[in-house]
Amino acid sequence: MNLRKKKQLAARTLGVGTGKIAFTRVDEIKEAITKQDIRDMVQSGAIIIKENKGRRKKKKGVKRGLGKIKKKIKKRKEEYVKLTRKLRRYIKQLLMQEKISKEQYRILRKEIKSKMFRSKAHLKEILTGKK
Repeated sequence: MNLRKKKQLAARTLGVGTGKIAFTRVDEIKEAITKQDIRDMVQSGAIIIKENKGRRKKKKGVKRGLGKIKKKIKKRKEEYVKLTRKLRRYIKQLLMQEKISKEQYRILRKEIKSKMFRSKAHLKEILTGKK
């Protein structure tokens, strides 16, 4: 007697795999046709759903390495772009007013690119110290 189709119907109805379905009263199960019949048989105990077997592996306390730390890039980039543009505009004005030389201008641009200055005030402070 092949009850494979009944087992598949029960598995689909109950939302489990076919391996989890066990039949106890086979003669009653042969007459089951609809999903509602299957649900009634589970209630009466003719169909049993087996428990999960085996054990789950516990996850170790995974520490986050330095390479996994994610910062908000968009925010950092926006801040960098704002500061860089402000400082470059300022040193361009100084060059036009001939307060700094072309060589100093080139050096300052490289320093701005490497984030040496925290703000425009910091740049001014360093420029007054260099003069």
